[in-house]
Amino acid sequence: MKAMTIKEHGGPDQLVLAELPVPAPAQGEVLIRVKALGINRAETYMRKGAWGKVARVSGIECVGLVEQDTTGRFPKGGTVAAIMGGMGRTRNGSYAEYTCVPATNVFALDTDLDWAELAAIPESYATAWSCLIHSLHLEKKQVLLVRGATSALGQAALNIASCIGAVTLATTRNKERAPLLKSLGASRVLIEADTLSPAVRELHPDGIDAVLELVGNRTLLDSLRMARKGGRVCAAGFLGGSEPVSFDVLTGFQPGVDLSFYASFMLGTKDYPLSDIPMQAIVDDAARGAYKAKPVKVLAFEQIPEAHRLVESNVAGGKIVVVV
Repeated sequence: MKAMTIKEHGGPDQLVLAELPVPAPAQGEVLIRVKALGINRAETYMRKGAWGKVARVSGIECVGLVEQDTTGRFPKGGTVAAIMGGMGRTRNGSYAEYTCVPATNVFALDTDLDWAELAAIPESYATAWSCLIHSLHLEKKQVLLVRGATSALGQAALNIASCIGAVTLATTRNKERAPLLKSLGASRVLIEADTLSPAVRELHPDGIDAVLELVGNRTLLDSLRMARKGGRVCAAGFLGGSEPVSFDVLTGFQPGVDLSFYASFMLGTKDYPLSDIPMQAIVDDAARGAYKAKPVKVLAFEQIPEAHRLVESNVAGGKIVVVV
């Protein structure tokens, strides 16, 4: 099979095509014929070596057809989506014609969406749903700020929050992206800055109910200052880099505000089963247009290095997918 492999840690030019054997699924695994996959910023970190030693084949999600299932849960030829389960980190991932995934990390799906549209959904929407529903406990009419909203994850969060009936605020570094964010449900768009809490407090003097923090360490403490007593902040991204920041608990944390961290690598584990995420309903909502989930760019398999360049340039403005 053809696979896009990491020759050595470095830039996108280190992603090279290779011929590898089709993997054989171990007990408890599903062999998937990959039809399309979403590109994620996490994969650029893996390629650069920022997360230490990783698998030769990257890719943390895909959609495709079941080739073999050792558990008997998924019929051969069935449409599935797979996310995480060590893909790209401890096992070869989805940058290939075939990949093996633990059955615990596979969704069975029934949809007429084409492969490219379907591939834009799994990772971004599973993560957004988990952050909003399970971590932030977002409810109708509550006020949510999505910090880093032009990212694929941020856009998914705006879609979901808008359908819930929450009041959504969004941040972006580029004011030209404001119309896009408003079309996804943002009632107000703020231009990102390291210190944004005074502007939010001017709009909501008592603080807001929830913040989805996707920029990262640099703005986390400022996000805490936006939340009301009893409010919640969920950190789930590092768009602004992962460099650590120092803080004093007494002056850094906001009294009465709950802070949590969410990472999608937990999906498929005992505490974070895929059954907690209504992926079929999410896909159905995308198919009927309730979610504006289409990819912003569709590339061929050989263009994966170009996809990485687009992600790292921060100009994509949404989900990039690759069709195999």
